[in-house]
Amino acid sequence: MTGTGSTTAGAGREEDEGEREDGTAAVEERPEPSAVLGRLPTEAGLRRQLAAAARSRGRTASVAAEIDEIEAELAAIEIDPVDLTAARRRVAETTGETERLKERVAALRGDARARRAVDAEADETLGDLEAAAAELSAAQTEAIAAEQALERARAEAARNRDERQRRLRLRDRHRNRRRAASRELAEAVYPAFRRALAVVPGGDPSAAGAEPSEYDGDPVAASLAAVRVAAFDGVVELRGDAARRVAASERGARSLLRTAEVRVGADPDN
Repeated sequence: MTGTGSTTAGAGREEDEGEREDGTAAVEERPEPSAVLGRLPTEAGLRRQLAAAARSRGRTASVAAEIDEIEAELAAIEIDPVDLTAARRRVAETTGETERLKERVAALRGDARARRAVDAEADETLGDLEAAAAELSAAQTEAIAAEQALERARAEAARNRDERQRRLRLRDRHRNRRRAASRELAEAVYPAFRRALAVVPGGDPSAAGAEPSEYDGDPVAASLAAVRVAAFDGVVELRGDAARRVAASERGARSLLRTAEVRVGADPDN
């Protein structure tokens, strides 16, 4: 809701938690009621505003414990990056080196046999062969280690895929439970909200309907009514149309909004 330009569809819109592109962000924490209703106009939808008002009055949703459990599960998921490219590169490098040394050993063996066949001196060739064979043995050991490391990396990547899928399922479940909680809390204070509409400037109880999604009245009046329903001690800052509405009212701002302190923004047109 952004003031007079907001729509009633926006008033009923539900907000979901954000997520970074890399998928590593934890779910968004539930904002304090004052963060939702402390400055009017607000970007929050009506259902979120009413849920915040309900929380400020000490209400909790029936799914609150389940939401906490889901969030604990999400926080416990750790997915460390796996560099399969580097592991594959190492396998390719060690395999290539092994093949190169095999060819060198085979060539030296052939050279040694040829020298012996003609009774030529073969000591130097045999020394080179022994050194090459030792290098080959070490390279083969490294190639085995590289293959094992690649298999471990593949297994870890598979576990990561499973964990990502589990995290996605948990986030969907969390999103659904948050929506259910928001609906429940908003509906719990909706009768009080409907009554508050009869008091705040521009409010019309007949526009409330039976539930928050049916509200088709003025969005600024809805925000003022939500603040009146809430119970928090923080400052409420009014700007733009919200400030003008309250300033033109015959009642004082604190009495109208039932809050400890009301502050009008320096530029009421913003």
